[in-house]
Amino acid sequence: MNKAEKARSLFTQGANCAQSVAGAFAAECGLTEEQAMIMASGFGGGVGRLREVCGAVSGMVLVLNILYGSGNPADKAAKDAQYARIREVAAQFQEKAGTLICRELLGLEKGQEEPPRSDPRNAAYYADRPCAGLVALAAEITEKYIAEHKR
Repeated sequence: MNKAEKARSLFTQGANCAQSVAGAFAAECGLTEEQAMIMASGFGGGVGRLREVCGAVSGMVLVLNILYGSGNPADKAAKDAQYARIREVAAQFQEKAGTLICRELLGLEKGQEEPPRSDPRNAAYYADRPCAGLVALAAEITEKYIAEHKR
């Protein structure tokens, strides 16, 4: 199973968008799937269902932070390189998906109030949302980036 398929499978098992992407790369990040899912748990729904940056994008960022990020806050070169890396993959996602913003991907209006509760996962949920395809896209972009940029 490739990473896009793994991310899609995690999503259809109930993981949020960020968890789906992060979970697909848990082994590469030196984490268990559970650890990756815990780290990504609050990024679903565009960060806590605020419908801001798509959770699939947040999942990409988490994975690339673990694999390429720096823990030294004084290392400006490493910080700048990571920002450039994140912009590169985010631009690829935006080019294919049309936006990075969860609410726009779901066709919601800015300010449209939603409770901080996840929706029940059923056939209607999956039929109405592009999320399974978006987590697959994010995983595909991340997998390609990792393959082309060995650490």
